[in-house]
Amino acid sequence: MLTIDGITVRLGGRPILERASATIPQGARVGLIGRNGAGKSTLMKAIIGQIEPDDGQIGKPSRARIGYIAQEAPDGTTTPEEAVLAADVERARLLEEAETCTDMDRLGEVHERLLAIDAYSAPARAAKILNGLGFDEEMQRRPLSSFSGGWKMRVALGALLFSEPDVLLLDEPSNHLDLEATLWLENFLKSYPATLLVISHERDLLNNVVDHILHLQGGKLTLYTGGYDAFEKQRAERAAQLASAKAAQDAQRARLQDYVARNSARASTAKQAQARAKMLAKMQPIVALMEDPSLSFEFPSPGELRSPMITLEGAAVAYDDAPPILRRLNMRIDADDRIALLGRNGNGKTTLARLLAAQLQAVEGAMAAPGKLKVGYFTQYQVEELASDATPVELMTRAMEGKTPAAVRAQLGRFGFSGPRATTNVEKLSGGERARLALALITRDAPHLLILDEPTNHLDVDAREALVQALNDYSGAVILISHDRHMVELTADRLILVDAGTAAEFSGSMDDYIDFVLGRNKPKKQSAQGASNAASGNTAKTRAKARFIKSELASAEKAIARLESSLSEIDGAMCEPDKAPRHLANVNMGELQMRRAEISEKLAKAEAEWLALGEQLETLAPA
Repeated sequence: MLTIDGITVRLGGRPILERASATIPQGARVGLIGRNGAGKSTLMKAIIGQIEPDDGQIGKPSRARIGYIAQEAPDGTTTPEEAVLAADVERARLLEEAETCTDMDRLGEVHERLLAIDAYSAPARAAKILNGLGFDEEMQRRPLSSFSGGWKMRVALGALLFSEPDVLLLDEPSNHLDLEATLWLENFLKSYPATLLVISHERDLLNNVVDHILHLQGGKLTLYTGGYDAFEKQRAERAAQLASAKAAQDAQRARLQDYVARNSARASTAKQAQARAKMLAKMQPIVALMEDPSLSFEFPSPGELRSPMITLEGAAVAYDDAPPILRRLNMRIDADDRIALLGRNGNGKTTLARLLAAQLQAVEGAMAAPGKLKVGYFTQYQVEELASDATPVELMTRAMEGKTPAAVRAQLGRFGFSGPRATTNVEKLSGGERARLALALITRDAPHLLILDEPTNHLDVDAREALVQALNDYSGAVILISHDRHMVELTADRLILVDAGTAAEFSGSMDDYIDFVLGRNKPKKQSAQGASNAASGNTAKTRAKARFIKSELASAEKAIARLESSLSEIDGAMCEPDKAPRHLANVNMGELQMRRAEISEKLAKAEAEWLALGEQLETLAPA
């Protein structure tokens, strides 16, 4: 049992934890959550003894081994395999003693203990952990000095997991992981045999792994039973102000319900309807977002741009004179696409994103995009490279050269930077605030396409929900790289797998991809006879036509959803003008009626196109 008894911790004279208390049962799996800057990492450091509380005490199980990831990444000529094996200090000591011991009685005791701790299977266990974290056999034997900081932190995580402490403490373990490694880690932690305390903003990890939530807010601790969704429900019951969040989610729920109702019965769209039904089941009220008005995301609406926005035909992309990273890229991106790029780190997701952002050029084939296309490209490097001695106002003024102070303030306000926060030095902003500032900077020109490469690494759970809502309200196209599958499931309509030196549509749902990564299903192999049978609809020509129709069908579906959303907003503005969204706030009733008629006409055409495409696709299906 781990007991936190009335501890107070002050940093720089400011109380971070104030008479905080909680009792963590032995063997419990606890998710430690709280807003950025609430003091979660401070609490963990107090538990391991790195910080001495100003008051109160922490009771730990006697003789229990407490494991916490090293602050500095391992380095040098040691290999990942050696670094992980060295984490079992007892095994390393016994093996060394066995090499030099001359006392036969003692040597017998050493070998008995080595057998008891399963020491001889350790290399296989270490290799399994490293493989799960993304290290193939060759990488496991390379010197640590050849890896980037992120990969070195994976080794540190692997060493901690291998050591199997009695109390395992993890501080945002998925920050340096891709989606595939995150899924493996979640699966590993599900069967961890001892007490677990993990700081995480991964909603799915918190739901699938932990059985308690320890909420840190205002310096106090509250322990809840259940995963994150159970915590949200309990917190929602106590919340007093849910009106705004409820209205936003009701609108999204209505759109999803309408889609499910209209499309469940059609064979060509039943799978998409089922995916949206799952979204409905997973929706939870955004409580803390409404409690903190400074937490805000609102992407400016771009001007219209006809589809296709970008096309790739047989394209290849490389760095300088090196061989291409990706080849045979055939892709079409429409003006309202919502795409998630899947695949392990190192497979080329960021390379593809940089190609689409025009930071890299195609070295083979062709890439076409209109000259007026504006792209907002977000990476973690932008967060890290923000000038620490500048303020948000200063940075935005430089970026929006020639714009009025009012325009600068308006853009900052969309992302929660108003009042004193707009004039606070970047060095004093939290990681989440810096991420919001970077997003504000890259969207200052109202881009047609947002490319977001791991945008959630510094965002807490509530901030991530706010970002999901903002992306769903954004009228442009989105390409997302994220290990947060909750965000992927709620924002992406298309999945593209980057693997084996190319990128291609992944035909299944996110659940299918998770099953595939975890080995619960395998790609179906087509027989030679089936491949040669034109009547079965599986010829290359038929498959190509089906892929094209599916792409057009997906575009039509998204167009319908956007038009329905616009109609809903106009209807709301006509019924309750005081609650109209910002872009409709000053539009008179006559103009609203004209816009509604135009959108209704477009919607009718889009639905007719959708029906026609669905019928074409059904004619291509095997009998």
